[in-house]
Amino acid sequence: MTEEKQLIGFSFSAEGSEKFTSYNPSSGTDNPFSFYKATAAEADRAAEKAASAFPLYYRKTGKEKALFLEAIATGLIEAGGALIETCHQETALPPERILGERGRTVNQLKMFAELLREGSWVDARIETGIPDRPPVPKPDLRFMQIAIGPVVVFGASNFPLAFSVAGGDTASALAAGCPVIVKAHSAHPATSAIVGKAIQKAAKETGMPDGVFSLLYGDGQTTGIQLVKHPAIKAVGFTGSYKAGKALFDAAVARPAPIPVYAEMGSTNPVFVLPAAMKEHGRKIAAGYAASVTLGVGQFCTNPGMLFYQKDDQPDFTDWLKESFENTSGAVMLTPGMSAAYADGVEKNLQINGVSILAKGSTPERSGGHIVTPLLSYTDSQTFQNNPELGEEIFGPASMAVATNSKEEMLDIASNLSGHLTATVHGTESELAQYGELISILEQKAGRVVINGFPTGVEVCSAMVHGGPFPATTDSRSTSVGTAAIYRFTRPVSYQQMPQALLPEELRDKNSLKILRLVNGKRTENDID
Repeated sequence: MTEEKQLIGFSFSAEGSEKFTSYNPSSGTDNPFSFYKATAAEADRAAEKAASAFPLYYRKTGKEKALFLEAIATGLIEAGGALIETCHQETALPPERILGERGRTVNQLKMFAELLREGSWVDARIETGIPDRPPVPKPDLRFMQIAIGPVVVFGASNFPLAFSVAGGDTASALAAGCPVIVKAHSAHPATSAIVGKAIQKAAKETGMPDGVFSLLYGDGQTTGIQLVKHPAIKAVGFTGSYKAGKALFDAAVARPAPIPVYAEMGSTNPVFVLPAAMKEHGRKIAAGYAASVTLGVGQFCTNPGMLFYQKDDQPDFTDWLKESFENTSGAVMLTPGMSAAYADGVEKNLQINGVSILAKGSTPERSGGHIVTPLLSYTDSQTFQNNPELGEEIFGPASMAVATNSKEEMLDIASNLSGHLTATVHGTESELAQYGELISILEQKAGRVVINGFPTGVEVCSAMVHGGPFPATTDSRSTSVGTAAIYRFTRPVSYQQMPQALLPEELRDKNSLKILRLVNGKRTENDID
């Protein structure tokens, strides 16, 4: 049995007596890895080290931080098959999926490194002074984004690489100039240990300060809350359940000095199928929807959980949905708790009068593990509107088809939706124009509006928004994917009448970094005369 310790900066620590083991959801047995849970003293030490590292780290140049991120990416590749196999043992995810996710993790680290090398992300704004302006002089003012301070990141269960120890939250926080403490997810602690050591090694090799990164094992309700409440911590990144995310948010805003929590807490990701599209492409839409719902055993943040359509416009569409879901297959979920919650959520919905099973997928014949079966339930619009709980997420390969009677009814349902990560509309070019009001409503309900596609899967790029209105997230103004994610962990500072020698290099008259700046209202890379 391999024993893993806390990574606190460049040190290892095992002061506690309480331990837990890694679990294999596919076989239903323990893996040969055990982990010490962090003590309160260890959590405090990690926060204190991060606070000490912050003044040194955030002043590192963009190139220096880029080299650090690139070294982490290299370390993930060098971890090789051991990382893939360990992750497979802890999650039951196929090795091919894990390889793809490692590629995404590596690429997003490199994406932020490229952003740092270019440098314009600081949003430099310069208004030069006019000393003789009547009736009062205009002061010299210069503005840019700087790092907010040490950040706590909570690893996500469903993305053990891309949204975990070296995932998007960590990458964007480190890119911003913030030291990071990761609270490892208990569903993949051995995977977290491999990645954490790669980050620790990269920090040493690139000359980063001790404390720029720490990795702790423990319970969210104890270690996690303690970190969120620590005065050295200035922001939180989280992906997980509504209950856990809301608890962290409540703890953060109740502090004497409240801090922002960027919590992504789940979403049902509604899909609307308009009449003409259903008539022209109904069978294809039904097949695509079933595939999107069940992709990854329904364990992506963006699997759609609700589909709305006007039944009378294409009676065969219901049969096509049924046929498509019957061709899907179940699989093992990430944890026993998730599979139990899935079964409970499905059962609660089916107990509501007016909700029935439209179709089930097949269940693989195998021993061990916690296998779930895809399920498509069915109801009418009145039942859906009378039972708000039907709009809540069931994490896993379950979805609900809702038959509506008119365009007006569909618009009314959309208007009463809560916040979601995505909203999708299938329609022909002409009817999309006719349903402009629906698009306008969904813009207010989701962070990403998808047309004639499916939301499962998130492109990691500068134009992506992975966020949305509450309860999908705690801050709809941000994204956790893409280069704009860096702004969750920055704050603007304005320098008035600051001498050139004391200004950050990004704001000096001589634009030695050759970044794009807003100077007296115009975008330019030129020096200031």
